[in-house]
Amino acid sequence: MSVLDNDEYREFRRDLHRHPEPAWREFYTTARIVEALRERDLTALHVGPDALATEERLNVPDDDELAEWETQAREAGADPEILDQLAGGYTGCVAVVERGEGPVVGLRVDIDALPITESEEGDHVPAGEGFRSEHEGFMHACGHDAHATMGLGALDAVLDSDFAGTLKVFFQPGEEQVAGGKPMAESGHLDDVDYLYAVHVGLDHPSGEVVCGVEGFLAVRHLLAEFEGEPAHAGARPEQGRNAVQAMAAAVQNLYAIPRHADGPTRVNAGLVGGGTATNIIPEESHIEGELRGQTTELAEYMSDHADRILNSAAEMHDCEVEVSTLGEAPSATSDDALAGLVRESAGDVAGVTSIVDSDDLGGSEDATYLMNRVQERGGLACYLGVGTDHPGGHHTSDFDVVEDDISIGIDVIAGAIRRVAETRP
Repeated sequence: MSVLDNDEYREFRRDLHRHPEPAWREFYTTARIVEALRERDLTALHVGPDALATEERLNVPDDDELAEWETQAREAGADPEILDQLAGGYTGCVAVVERGEGPVVGLRVDIDALPITESEEGDHVPAGEGFRSEHEGFMHACGHDAHATMGLGALDAVLDSDFAGTLKVFFQPGEEQVAGGKPMAESGHLDDVDYLYAVHVGLDHPSGEVVCGVEGFLAVRHLLAEFEGEPAHAGARPEQGRNAVQAMAAAVQNLYAIPRHADGPTRVNAGLVGGGTATNIIPEESHIEGELRGQTTELAEYMSDHADRILNSAAEMHDCEVEVSTLGEAPSATSDDALAGLVRESAGDVAGVTSIVDSDDLGGSEDATYLMNRVQERGGLACYLGVGTDHPGGHHTSDFDVVEDDISIGIDVIAGAIRRVAETRP
């Protein structure tokens, strides 16, 4: 397969789109990627636990849920040998190509999906053309199927070039839960990377537009607070209860009251809350699943410190206990101008690119920042680039889709930027 085989890349992307899988459950997705990579002339291929710092994984589902998704992947035709390597939810892989003396260049693409029910409307291309999600309640609503395809295509283009150096492509699990970036960053496979690119499709940029260096990554922490009180009859003996929902409600109100900060924007959201069993029972259990963000890692830590204090104080106020755990997190990051400049040069040579934007703010969070920071802390350079596409719905919506021709644009831009790194070593 070469960069010219657009129909093959389209079919690969559609296969992934039909089988969306969330964090640590990307069994079919990883297996399908590994199958494709084994057809390439690679120097090394690290799969599952060999691709991750396994002790750094967060928010891993229980064994029963993992087994259910693994069985589903087997029934869909995933290679059983590869699935055995992924047992326990150790998804993702790293492909390595060594081509003599030269820099070590990394490319990070994410592979997971979201818990969203995909549109069945006829004007939604995946539904109309028969590759809508087969996993009801889950879909590729953020383009990670396109990202994985770009990673494969960029690898092909580099293999088909006179690139001198080493290329590592990181097919990362668990981005949507900001749970997979750190395990891959701490795996050791980044430790010799001199230059790193990461990519995202869309981001409200139209088809034909390339963003050379994305900025504005908000540091983030996803948390779960589980309150425990004591039940009682709400009519006959309310004084005997310890109301976990009252504690949760007090916490929610005060989380939103965390003072803003002079150093930059901050965010808080109690996205999922619940508790109780019946109207006539004092609730003994409740929970908050929420997130905290900051323009910088330090601001996110400020929000996190206040949140922990508030959650514990709310529990104490209502004579309850609370257990607070981190489900996912990611720091902030910046793109290096030198690598962004090479993206601009590459984009200028790619057919179909009609507009080039030097930088734009993400306005959200991304755990590619772990990989970016890892490379930069060791003296290397990193850059996050955007490939525009006319997505009909916003990201994380039921009718999100990508224009498939834009995948080829992304492949060419990425591959060109990687080759330029080897040629110029900025």
